[in-house]
Amino acid sequence: MSRQARRDTTPEVAVRKLLHAAGYRYRINERVPGMSRRTIDIAFTRAKVAVMIDGCFWHGCPEHATQPKANSEWWRVKLDRNMARDIETTEHLTAVGWTVLRFWEHAPAAEVAATVRTAVDRESQARDRRLQRAREQHHPKG
Repeated sequence: MSRQARRDTTPEVAVRKLLHAAGYRYRINERVPGMSRRTIDIAFTRAKVAVMIDGCFWHGCPEHATQPKANSEWWRVKLDRNMARDIETTEHLTAVGWTVLRFWEHAPAAEVAATVRTAVDRESQARDRRLQRAREQHHPKG
């Protein structure tokens, strides 16, 4: 397990390249606010959009997940904990105002990038509108 890539996996890099080429800037492996031992694969901190690209084996993809035959009980517990941790992380991020997008590693990078761009644009526009309303309340036109 120590040889498993925790970051810069092929699917992550493919999505990041498409986003970067489209002019989007982001942070990689950003710590989850309030959960210091967990990270966001691709984070748009201003828009508060968290992108997670989950591996099929490690996160229990309904299409591609497999069950190891050797030491199967240990693996079942391990993989179940991973899935529970995913749910907990998503709920935590949502509770603190983030939009969480989760994708399986087999999802086409172009589709993932398009979905991410849409979400980031939507959240950025909403943030801008909130800031504008706050400015107008603080400095009313007179």
